[in-house]
Amino acid sequence: MKKLLRFLSAVCVIFAALFSLQLACFADGIELTPEEENYISSHQSVKIGYVRDRVPISFEDDNGEFGGISRYIFDHISSVTGLNFEYVPLPTSDVTYDYLMNGGFDLVSSVEYNKENQMARGILISDPYLSSRKVVVARDGLEFRYDAELSIAISTGSQTIKKVLGAAYPNFKIVDYPSTSACFDAVNEGRADLMIQNQYVAEYWMSKPIYEKMKVIPVLGLDDQLCFSAVVAFNGGEGVPPEEGRVLIDILNKAIANMTADEVGSYTIQGIMENQYKYTLSDVLYRYRYAASALAVLFAIILVLGALLIRQHIRIVENKADAKAKKQFLSTMSHEIRTPLNGLIGLNYLMSRTTDDAERMRDYLKHSTMTAKYLLSLVNDMLDMSSLQNENLELDLRAADLKLVFETVSSIAESALSEKDIQYTSEYDLKYPFVVCDEVRVQQVVLNLLDNSRKFTKNGGSVTLGVTQEMTKNGKALTTVTVTDNGKGMSEEFQKHIFDAFAQELDTVSKGNQGTGLGLPISRRLAILMGGDLTFESRKGEGSTFKFTFAASAAERDATKNVLEEEAKKVRPKILVAEDNELNGEIITELLHENGFETELAENGKAALEKFKKSNVGEFGIILMDLLMPEMDGFEAAKAIRSLGRSDAKTVKIFACSANLLSEERQKTVECEMNGFFEKPLNIDELLKKINE
Repeated sequence: MKKLLRFLSAVCVIFAALFSLQLACFADGIELTPEEENYISSHQSVKIGYVRDRVPISFEDDNGEFGGISRYIFDHISSVTGLNFEYVPLPTSDVTYDYLMNGGFDLVSSVEYNKENQMARGILISDPYLSSRKVVVARDGLEFRYDAELSIAISTGSQTIKKVLGAAYPNFKIVDYPSTSACFDAVNEGRADLMIQNQYVAEYWMSKPIYEKMKVIPVLGLDDQLCFSAVVAFNGGEGVPPEEGRVLIDILNKAIANMTADEVGSYTIQGIMENQYKYTLSDVLYRYRYAASALAVLFAIILVLGALLIRQHIRIVENKADAKAKKQFLSTMSHEIRTPLNGLIGLNYLMSRTTDDAERMRDYLKHSTMTAKYLLSLVNDMLDMSSLQNENLELDLRAADLKLVFETVSSIAESALSEKDIQYTSEYDLKYPFVVCDEVRVQQVVLNLLDNSRKFTKNGGSVTLGVTQEMTKNGKALTTVTVTDNGKGMSEEFQKHIFDAFAQELDTVSKGNQGTGLGLPISRRLAILMGGDLTFESRKGEGSTFKFTFAASAAERDATKNVLEEEAKKVRPKILVAEDNELNGEIITELLHENGFETELAENGKAALEKFKKSNVGEFGIILMDLLMPEMDGFEAAKAIRSLGRSDAKTVKIFACSANLLSEERQKTVECEMNGFFEKPLNIDELLKKINE
């Protein structure tokens, strides 16, 4: 009896097993062969390589996990077949056949479906699991013509795209880029005219504000079908594909066929909706970049002015006998800083309330920029005064054409004088037009004198510029510049203090004209530094005459021509910008791009060092180095670059960029073998002039 029971029990177990196997073979409508069942049971997991930057189709999420529409498809396949998948992100470039074989990959996801040439290329691919369209993306304003010579960026390395485009547009140049983002950047920055991309991927990336000027051009009728590729050792077109790879593809094809159109649509919608582009702080700053730039300039100016005020305050406090000067300085500076700051604060408040009104925003930004420029000129004047007082200012002497210098000055002055209907005349008697001088400082002094005449001359008045020359006994050409006006003139009392810092005589003519009272003191010190002087004559109610003289060595006529020719021959260097503040980095690189320079941005000193190491010898001609940065500061980075054993490590120009104006910091830059120092906020004209040299 016991034996009979054991026999019946064994029979039941066998039937149960057979029944379970039958259910497995037909689970969810998928009929698997014994060979396929054996493959699934014998493989603990299938290793899959996925593309990490094609949102929403295939990407690596914030947790380092595989996500997107392709992941939903794999989850479905796993549920209906019992296959277990291991997901590994692929590098953005150099995904070669050897790399996949040596890495032990079984499959690659999101591969372009190309049934016709799969055998010739030595690959096995599944049936397509997702169909969409390929689109052409370009910047606004591009004129698309079929016969044009345009460059096209593609990120997939697809032979199919190259064949289709080569046949349809023989004049097009196809350029491979390592990633989707690299393609978008190339088109956005004008390095490529067009790019080809999957419709879903293009829509995601074009949601970014930085690509707001890009659009889809409806000129390409090409389906984009995605499938899976099996990684197998197989010579395309020769021999028979390995059995194991064929079995895996057969399983995948059955699972793909098992999916309904509704299920695929659901996965697609879910992938798109769950992975829409999320705005970041940098996107908001980019969208309101002009307002952010104005605020950044404002805060930088406040910091610099604060540092200058503290330093000047300490200097005055230490000199107890100068209590009156201290009071006058603080009173004047308080007025000069608070007045424009009040305007800036009010403008920024108004901007925050009118972000949707582009016209009013532009008007507020215009006034904000003008006010910020005035504050910056105040900082520059104070720095000039400080340098002149400490005898730290050096002249940039070079051959110059004085006729061109004064014609440039007249062109600038005429525009401002005409706004007040002031008659302007100029007369040049240049016996020695070619001299060695600092033409920028000469222009600075003359423009300051002409601007003073404009401020203190009524509408309808007149201003005259006269220039004469004579040779001195020591062989120098002495140039005398005379600026005469018929304005209000100055009282005898004020004339005693005209060259004092912050000295201003208030009257109805100058009311509403901002001024620091530093222009004339600076101009006179510059004149003395140039071997001359600045004198004046004035009568209250009748006008004023200023005479600016400077001595310079005569130069050959061809000297200035040679200088200009040499400047024209220079190739603009590529610039490495080391800046940890994202907004500041974006602003400086954009300004340099607008002026024709190629740039590369490093987020700290360590990154700058690595980028320089990886660059070709001579690739970077200039490095703009912020001093205070995480990971590695500017001083350490400069030392490390100089110590590299390559020929350009000693010759590349390294300029420090910092808001720290202490003399100790400047000295450290010299010790680190830097070539110069730019103060923040950066004077763009000065920066461009220096790097062009």
